[in-house]
Amino acid sequence: MDTWTADPGDGAGEFARECRVAVRAAEDAGALLRSRFHGAFRVDAKGADGDVVTELDLLAEELVTRRLAERFPADRIRAEEGGERAGPPGARRTWLVDPLDGSNNVAIGLPAYVVGIALCVDDEPVLGVVHDPVAGRTWRAVRGAGAYGPTGRLRAPTGPPGAARPVLGWTQGHGVPAGDPVARALKDGLESGARRVLQLWAPLLTWSLLACGLIDGFVGYRAEEIDLPAGLLLATEAGLEVRTLDGGPFDARIGRPDTARSYVAARPEVLPALLALLAESTGPAGSGLAP
Repeated sequence: MDTWTADPGDGAGEFARECRVAVRAAEDAGALLRSRFHGAFRVDAKGADGDVVTELDLLAEELVTRRLAERFPADRIRAEEGGERAGPPGARRTWLVDPLDGSNNVAIGLPAYVVGIALCVDDEPVLGVVHDPVAGRTWRAVRGAGAYGPTGRLRAPTGPPGAARPVLGWTQGHGVPAGDPVARALKDGLESGARRVLQLWAPLLTWSLLACGLIDGFVGYRAEEIDLPAGLLLATEAGLEVRTLDGGPFDARIGRPDTARSYVAARPEVLPALLALLAESTGPAGSGLAP
């Protein structure tokens, strides 16, 4: 497996140590997931909306959270399955851990999943790491210091789109009810205006494809918080723009309601047409999309 092994401290500035620890934890968790993927593991229902949690989620989460707690005992840790480790009073730093983004894929034997780790300071994302155990790829980004992948620094393509109709990603949060009129209008609009719409059940993998320039845009409706900061940092540090669905500035702080976590992300040349497509798609149903 050609796993990324470059020094993760390069370009990470004041967060060099945090980046190094997060990259190693994500890659070690990925090795665990990869070694168990083809074996037998437990799958349990999670909530009433059809979501699942696997035994592998829990094993990877324990590895990552233990590593972070040992290295950074004064920090809070919020993990997808295990809740929150509060940290000492007044702690300004919060780690977000998605140990297996793509649990539903893994449950049906589909090898499309990643490990995601983010660090926020005063609720603002400052570090994001995404590791793909299947392909052995790791991406990382530090606020103001760029985004990097297996082949070096990530930079969004410039110039006009390569195709008349874009390839787009879509995700929606678990709290979005079936038949939600805005979600339905957005998805229908994207399908009519795009060459392809990917719904990978692994938002961090979609963010990574966007940051690498492999897809043209990504739309999220009331997205989950745990995996948003790492992906958003990859995109913005690679030179892409992230806006609210009506084109306003997107507030990336954690701790906000899911109604404030709807976004459209794309490179600057693609963004106006994508925003226009969304506006045309929702019409009256999309009134009040921006928080």
